Amino acid sequence: MFEFSKYHGTGNDFVMVEDLEGRISIPTELVAALCDRRFGIGADGLIRVTRPDDADFFMDYYNADGSAAEMCGNGIRCLGKFAHDRGLTEKTELAVDTRGGVKHLSIRTEAGIVSSVTVDMGSPAFARSDIPMVGAAGETFLMQNVHAAGRDFTGSAVSMGNPHLVLFVEEDPANLAVELFGAELEVHEMFPQKTNIEFARVDDDRIDVRVWERGIGETMACGTGACAVLVAANEAGLIGPSAQVKFPGGLLDVERTQDGPVLLTGPAEHVFDGTIDDAWLARREIR
Repeated sequence: MFEFSKYHGTGNDFVMVEDLEGRISIPTELVAALCDRRFGIGADGLIRVTRPDDADFFMDYYNADGSAAEMCGNGIRCLGKFAHDRGLTEKTELAVDTRGGVKHLSIRTEAGIVSSVTVDMGSPAFARSDIPMVGAAGETFLMQNVHAAGRDFTGSAVSMGNPHLVLFVEEDPANLAVELFGAELEVHEMFPQKTNIEFARVDDDRIDVRVWERGIGETMACGTGACAVLVAANEAGLIGPSAQVKFPGGLLDVERTQDGPVLLTGPAEHVFDGTIDDAWLARREIR
């Protein structure tokens, strides 16, 4: 038996588990069961919060299918609010270790309540070997043709600690068959560790986006995806170094700083708390 909390960042939702002493084991099948939207809690992923030696917290993040992932921008903002809400820290500047490296959070509060969190997401990487993507290690994949399900797109590949393929479209992304194109491209042979796919329309100083996340499917928003979209659009000269990125779940503010790092700012919300009991685990034959 253990306790959990449900949080979301612009509709991207997570099961949060406090485990500062490292005593809780959450195997792949349990992650998938907890994230199941019909028979479990329902979430895009699970975050186990632990206490490492060299940072304030470690974000042990898993996609809804139970696969481990390097980084999650919306998830790490939720971790910041979760830690503040539960009194795990009084600091408003946090160092959080992830599989994608240490990220730095700035927590903004109003009347003692976390209103938004800014994350230094690090610098983007364009080399195929860094994404990773097949091809010569030092080559990039910027504004090139991408074919999927009978349609040609123009896209760029970028890593924000995890792989992204940003496809630029002229129509409203709301009208796209994201599930058709996303499911095919997620497992494309170009990406040995699979990839996230963003469908983006640049509109003045805003970018409208829908996202297909590897190991999950379409989600309401994606923090690393918002950063990848802004960086890809800026690199192509389609937009300036900062913009609002609009997902179905809401708006995120993204800035590509002059010295390299990308800053992601957005809300995080507490939804509810609960307990996973032994009877529930036994019914699913999970130990």
